[in-house]
Amino acid sequence: MNPTPEPLATRGQPGTKDLAARFAKEFGGAPDGIWQAPGRVNLIGEHTDYNEGFVLPFAIDRTARVAVRVRPDSVVRLLSTYGDQGVVSTALDSLRPGSAKGWTKYPLGVMWALQERGIEVPGVDLLLDSNVPLGAGLSSSHAIECAVISALNELAGAGLDAQDMVLATQRAENEFVGAPTGIMDQSASLRGSEGHAVFLDCRDQNARLVPFETQPADLVLLVIDTKVSHSHADGGYASRRASCELGAEVLGVKALRDVQVGDLEEASGLLDEVTFRRVRHVVTENDRVLQTVELLASEGPGAIGPLLDASHASMRDDFEISCPELDLAVDTARTSGAIGARMTGGGFGGAAIALTPAALEQKVRNAVVKAFAEAGYRAPDIFTVSPAAGARRVV
Repeated sequence: MNPTPEPLATRGQPGTKDLAARFAKEFGGAPDGIWQAPGRVNLIGEHTDYNEGFVLPFAIDRTARVAVRVRPDSVVRLLSTYGDQGVVSTALDSLRPGSAKGWTKYPLGVMWALQERGIEVPGVDLLLDSNVPLGAGLSSSHAIECAVISALNELAGAGLDAQDMVLATQRAENEFVGAPTGIMDQSASLRGSEGHAVFLDCRDQNARLVPFETQPADLVLLVIDTKVSHSHADGGYASRRASCELGAEVLGVKALRDVQVGDLEEASGLLDEVTFRRVRHVVTENDRVLQTVELLASEGPGAIGPLLDASHASMRDDFEISCPELDLAVDTARTSGAIGARMTGGGFGGAAIALTPAALEQKVRNAVVKAFAEAGYRAPDIFTVSPAAGARRVV
């Protein structure tokens, strides 16, 4: 996707009146509706989703919004508020994996996936606006996909439930976009709820809302966007997934979900050193997710800091998906008062999260900015997030 644009959106919520007015200006009439879907922060549980394990993401209060109007033909016209790219037009019957470029591959991938399910997708005019940071590991692409599928599900009368939409957007990502992602991001965006994280079993898609509210505990959750862009469609993500699949095959299990922490000693004698470390991350990360869910229920968010720290160390050392900027953000946040911090998202860049006492928020912010400047890194974008509602129609 392109560098972070200046959207119509405010830093909080995009303005629906502005978006509708822009749509009318560009497409000559009012949209049939506006739908939105949030980005997500993964509290804990990284690279466990495609291993049929456990994850604990939550939808955030930053969204992608699409204004959509059905056309009388099978043409799709797409426009975003990002820069001056102009309208992109394509025919629905021309959609093939690899046929779209840039941000358009996300809405077009959803349309392709719905057609593959036998759903008659109408031609549409679509205007996208988003304030989910791009390339930050906050799932900006899935926010687009979930907003689009929410709109098309209604406009086409498809009658898909949340699980259907999760699988359709996953197919769009895997086969049309070419990113071998799991189901976590879509599940958080479609199933999110204010004040809750989504505890997801990626084997059977069973989802349970877990209370996660920082304010009563006098905490804030800071997102530190390092501005180091990443892409799920690159080789680093795919190679980690391949290592996990190799590990499961050698260990004779369907997926690494079936390996327990107590099995790791035996596994170390069966796997090469690199594959073992990849496996160890997934196995211990699954265990950390389960511990986090238990602690949130019994003691609250103030108790989960050590698990966040352990998660980052595992991703840095065993899965090797961190980078110097992420490590600096995490280390500086912790030494400045955060009770726990970790990188979040697929890795190789993106963002870190820091669970921080509210009274120390500014100290942590200032320290991270100073540390980045002294290291010669690009200034990070630092902001707070709260668990928000999932995808829905807003106009």
